[in-house]
Amino acid sequence: MRVLGLMSGTSADGVDAVLAEFSGRLDRPRWRILASASLPYAPDLHRQLVALGQGQPLAAAAVLDLAEAVTEAQATAARAADPDGLAELVGCHGQTVWHRPPEPGRRGLSWQLLLGPLLAHQLECPVVFDFRSADLALGGQGAPLVPAADAALLGGIGGWRALLNLGGIANLTLLPPSSGPQRGAPVQGWDCGPANTLLDLAVQQFSEGQRRFDADGAWARSGRIDEARIQIWLQEAYVRQAPPKSTGRELFGGSDLQRRLAELAGGPGGTPPDPADALATLTAFTAAVVAADLERGTRPLELLVAGGGARNGFLMEQLRRRCRGTAVVPLAELGIADEQREALAFALLAWWHRQGHPGSLPSVTGAAKPSLLGVRADPPGQGQGQGLEL
Repeated sequence: MRVLGLMSGTSADGVDAVLAEFSGRLDRPRWRILASASLPYAPDLHRQLVALGQGQPLAAAAVLDLAEAVTEAQATAARAADPDGLAELVGCHGQTVWHRPPEPGRRGLSWQLLLGPLLAHQLECPVVFDFRSADLALGGQGAPLVPAADAALLGGIGGWRALLNLGGIANLTLLPPSSGPQRGAPVQGWDCGPANTLLDLAVQQFSEGQRRFDADGAWARSGRIDEARIQIWLQEAYVRQAPPKSTGRELFGGSDLQRRLAELAGGPGGTPPDPADALATLTAFTAAVVAADLERGTRPLELLVAGGGARNGFLMEQLRRRCRGTAVVPLAELGIADEQREALAFALLAWWHRQGHPGSLPSVTGAAKPSLLGVRADPPGQGQGQGLEL
């Protein structure tokens, strides 16, 4: 079956689209990527989404306009990847604007901005969306959802295998060995901490809006890393929290950046840090958080890296330096480009929804049981549901 996956992550920088074909066993399908495309958001849309994702108040009418703009951008990316309309189904994550992980005595909730029925109408194809809600209702984190797809699409090797996505947030998947006594161990996965959220905000601040990101980490590479400050940051509550855990721009956003810059300055009234030094320290902190997480668990033989951060040469250098004993390899070397991995995962999750196959892993999210993920919207006048279908 040909399925189109659409993904826009915490960075809110655009939409990745992958047209893939799936067949065979549900748990280990045969698959291939037929086409892909990436569409950046318009600068004003990006700015508004980042602001909303950090709690900036916005009128209801403006939120509705944003939802429409996001949906239009998803449709445009879909057509770029699938101009001939070959997809029989679309899986769309939507744009996360707020994520509230569960706490003792309080359920978790998550908000992905998207008008699913409108997207189904525009693409004239059924759309599966709202992937997190079912897992959240069962007490889970609702994220990360990609580890289940990693296990199905890539599988294990002779030892533990890790996959790292460096989007707005750094998140890990740990796949058990394909043989040996730990072969039956559960898949693991969690959000480690910040990746590009703090880095991109810092670059935009230091460049006065002239740059959106640090290309190849060149600016950071010219600075000095404050290792002592990184060791302090590694003691923070979220970093030390045991999985399951998930996070986003709500925790690692603008106010968090300003706190860290103040700490690098030595406190209120201190000398502001040199931009290159601040970027070097923030970049190294991302790598240090990942390394610390791997140190606390079973050390993998290899770490496959995807997402926009995989194109940051300085960040990759820091990962190799700090993840000793683990081969750090771009996932692109296995034939899945940086921008394809998560869109491919949501194509698979949509296919699983169509087949009635659970898409969540309680070992990752902490939910009470696995669940069928997503809600299906059919184009008006088409499909069994004539609208929305769970």
